[in-house]
Amino acid sequence: MQVSLPGLLVCAAILIIAYYSRGMLIVGLIASQAFGATAVMSLTFLGGSSPLIYTMFEALLVAAVAARRHIWIDLGKVFGSIRAVWVLAGAMVYAVIGAWLFPRFFAGQTAVFVQSKIRGTVVEASLAPVSGNTSQTGYFILGGLTTIALCTLLLHSDRIDQLRRGFFLWCGLHAGMGLIDFVSKNAGVGDVLAPIRTANYAIISDAYEAGFARITGPFSEASSFAGASLACLAFSYTYWRMTRSRLAQWLSAILLFLTILSTSSTAYVGLTLLCIPVALSMLASVLRGRVEREEILITVLMVLGVALVMGVSLYRADALDPFVRLINSTIINKAASASGNERTYWNLKSLQSFVDTSGLGVGFGSSRASSWPIAVLSQLGFFGSLMMAMLLGVLTRGLGGVQQWVTPETAAVAMSIRNAAFAAIIANSVSGGSADPGPIFCIAIAVVSATRVSALRMAAGFERHNRYQAAQPMPAIDAA
Repeated sequence: MQVSLPGLLVCAAILIIAYYSRGMLIVGLIASQAFGATAVMSLTFLGGSSPLIYTMFEALLVAAVAARRHIWIDLGKVFGSIRAVWVLAGAMVYAVIGAWLFPRFFAGQTAVFVQSKIRGTVVEASLAPVSGNTSQTGYFILGGLTTIALCTLLLHSDRIDQLRRGFFLWCGLHAGMGLIDFVSKNAGVGDVLAPIRTANYAIISDAYEAGFARITGPFSEASSFAGASLACLAFSYTYWRMTRSRLAQWLSAILLFLTILSTSSTAYVGLTLLCIPVALSMLASVLRGRVEREEILITVLMVLGVALVMGVSLYRADALDPFVRLINSTIINKAASASGNERTYWNLKSLQSFVDTSGLGVGFGSSRASSWPIAVLSQLGFFGSLMMAMLLGVLTRGLGGVQQWVTPETAAVAMSIRNAAFAAIIANSVSGGSADPGPIFCIAIAVVSATRVSALRMAAGFERHNRYQAAQPMPAIDAA
């Protein structure tokens, strides 16, 4: 085991900031998501796996909750009131059993894609137990325990302020480091964030696409940065629309700018998909005849942007050629590129492995795909995919039917976190290679589930109060 000094320094800095933000564990856990390639250590006994710093904050949160005096009573309340926790626990158990059993039971019967220890690239091989079965399953189990721990804390007391501060800190750090990376690369300074990228896997931070420097921020590659940008953008935009926060408005503008200039196919495909509900919402406002000021602002900015592009193209016909080449290379011709063909082959073989194992899966961490749903299907099989679909259903439902029983601020934070998780899932569906849905998904499950329980308790209390009032005898009226 080799400890990373930069990783420890970053962890210490986050802990200090989170402490003064009055929410050391929750704020620290969320803020640590901004460092997507900063590892705490390298585990040589697990094939060189390098846990990122958020895993340390997850472990701290789980340990702190487990050390509570009435932990078993608290867990009883969590499992007794949140059915999604039972589904998550089932997925965790299935992942552990599958990671140990399926690579051995189906050994040699199907092809998988694993990291080569010699060449350092992904290679095709026959199914067999690998170190990823232990490391990837461990990350997933830790994420599930984090969900349960967060549910315990959120059911015990109102911590919506800590969640809001944590997510704003995450979005601020992500936007700040993205701007630093963008400015430094385009100013010829170079990659100034290289010292904090300590993860033990391929770092592609100095690449160019159609003449544009690819923005990676503190992540290992542009697609990872783009995925985190989409999640941050979904949070800040939703919070801005629900609360009209000026901070969220400016963060949304900066994150949109970074997402567009990240030169990543993940960014462009994900942004297109995220624009669909926004457009439908604006259309619904027009049909109702109640267009909000924020929607007018978005429309005006879009019109000005189109007018600016048309004006530039009329003034100088070749001025937009670099952007046209960028669109061609990242979207139009992406599927026909060597990278696109390789990723398509991964997905096809992963689907074939699902068939070869009779729908049981090859085991968590046994293989790599290029899309999260396909990775889930191939690794967790039919039963694991069904449980993941049920957890997605929890996020899809959100606070539907109970939102009126929580404060507007609580609803805004919960829905913003829910949308951030959806954006992360969309990004992983475009280019994700693991079946692990990620820490933001786990946090969102806890927030949405605990908020629903609190809302239902409030509604039940209000109903009991009304019944009590109705059962009280009417006061006698003096005839005199």
